[in-house]
Amino acid sequence: MKNKKHKVAVIIVILALIGSGFFMRLDYFLIRPSRALDLREIIRVENADMDDQGTFYLVTVTQQRASPFTFIYGYLHPYMDLNPAERVIPGGMDESEYRQLLADNMTESRHLAQVVALRRVGFEIDIISDGVEVIGFLDNAPAGGLLELGDKIIFVDENPVFLATEVPVLVQDRLVGTEVQLSIIRDGQLMDLTVPTGPSPDNEEIPVIGIFIKTLPWEPVIPIDISFNTGRIGGPSAGLMFVLEIINQYLPEDITAGKTIAGTGTIDLNENIGRIGGVVQKVIAAEKAGADYFLVPEGNYEQAKKVARKVELIPVANLEEALNFLGSLKNLQ
Repeated sequence: MKNKKHKVAVIIVILALIGSGFFMRLDYFLIRPSRALDLREIIRVENADMDDQGTFYLVTVTQQRASPFTFIYGYLHPYMDLNPAERVIPGGMDESEYRQLLADNMTESRHLAQVVALRRVGFEIDIISDGVEVIGFLDNAPAGGLLELGDKIIFVDENPVFLATEVPVLVQDRLVGTEVQLSIIRDGQLMDLTVPTGPSPDNEEIPVIGIFIKTLPWEPVIPIDISFNTGRIGGPSAGLMFVLEIINQYLPEDITAGKTIAGTGTIDLNENIGRIGGVVQKVIAAEKAGADYFLVPEGNYEQAKKVARKVELIPVANLEEALNFLGSLKNLQ
């Protein structure tokens, strides 16, 4: 009887250990490749031309809390990353609030894409914005002690900013350690600040000032109907591909030239393409989907080429370069 009880106790302990290995939540996030999604299934432009033979793909990554088992798996896997939670979630913000921030970033990315794409095809689009607000800081943020929660950023290096996605693009346009000139509004007063940059937690070659920001209420005036079905996808990194899909549906010609083209990158109102996180995992997702080409932000190119095996990488710094590449595909037909 004692032996039987001992065996039962051992089994219970083993099951408990296995359970904790799967379900215990660590203070790390696991970043892994997810899916490549046909943007025709996500975006629909009024009176769209849907006869195009090629495809634009949005590539995604999955970001989830690590368990002991998934931590070990992610640590050993060459195409997965582990990020400490404090580098992912702003201080003072819980995980549900962080998810809402990603959803807000996606909403902003959709709005931005409509403005940029429609301006490209000849529309005049007005924007009404209340500005960009500081809502959190990374640990040891370069901007810590200079910026404060609630500050409204209105200029970066004398460039006016209306949207949160514009700020990192402008900050990244320099070497790590180079200072940034900011104009802010604090307690109703205009202030100018000089803020140092430091390395991004995701990539030491990318300069950041270590802040989390959100766009205050803004509204673009869009003259045609454009609908999105992004589901639970969050973040701002789909901007470039949203723009290209909108342009492709609006124009009568097929700007993909019949090719399968994946890509990533934020985009600002000046059509600059910004660096993103998770580029390694996105290249892997694009290759699994059989993409012919992958449009990658110029600042992520060195990272991306370390893992690209089948897909051809096309580094781009702005929308003009992306469109020029697509135009060159016509000559190959």
